[in-house]
Amino acid sequence: MTLQPGSGDPHRFGTEAFYGSLGRAFVAMCAVVPVLFLIEAVDYWLGAGFDAAAGIAPQRIDGLDGVFFSPFLHHGFDHLYSNSIPLILLGTFVLAAGARRFLWSTLVIVLVSGLGVWFTGSPNTVVVGASGVIFGYLGILLTRGIVERSWWNFAVFLLVGLLYGGQLVGVLPTDARISWQGHLFGLIGGIVAAVIFRRRRDDSGGPYRSESSLTMP
Repeated sequence: MTLQPGSGDPHRFGTEAFYGSLGRAFVAMCAVVPVLFLIEAVDYWLGAGFDAAAGIAPQRIDGLDGVFFSPFLHHGFDHLYSNSIPLILLGTFVLAAGARRFLWSTLVIVLVSGLGVWFTGSPNTVVVGASGVIFGYLGILLTRGIVERSWWNFAVFLLVGLLYGGQLVGVLPTDARISWQGHLFGLIGGIVAAVIFRRRRDDSGGPYRSESSLTMP
C-alpha cells in the first residue's frame, strides 16, 4: 500500500499523523504542569526559599543563574494556577510542530527573556515564573503562520490572537508586581525562534519538506 503524499506528515492538517502529534504534545504538556506544582509544594511546605535562591536577581551576578531556573518557580500557587492553562494550550501547539524545534525554541525564549529581565529589571527584586516562556510561545504562534505561510498556522494565529491577544498589554509596565520585561523579551524571543526554526520549502519552491514519509508494499 502506498499512502497519499503528506498522509504521514505530522505537519499537514487533517492527517492521522497530525492528530497523533497534537495529542502526544497535549499529554506531554499536561505532564509538565504537575512537576511545576510539585516544585512549588516542596518550596511551600519545606520553606526551602527556592524563589530567593534561584530566581532572577536583576543586575546581580549571583542572580544570573535564575535565567535558567526561574521558569520552574512561582510566587505561590495562585501564580502557578494562572500560568498553567496558557502553558498547556500554547505549549501543545508549539510542541506539536516537532520536539527538537520545541526544545531549541524554548531555550532561545528562556535565554532572551531571562537575560532581558536580568539587564533591564528593577534592582533589589527577584523575578520568577513561566510567564516569559508563555509569552514566548505566544510569539512563536503569532509569527509562525506568517513566516511559514501555512493555513494551519494561520488558523492557530487567529485562535491564539482571539484568546490571548488582549494579554499583550502585559508587555507594558502596567503593574509594579509583574515583570513586564519578562513578558516583552519572552515575546521577542518567541518571534526570533519562529524565524530561526521555521520549516523551509524545498529548493524547487514546492511544499515544505516533510520529516517523515511511509510507503508500504
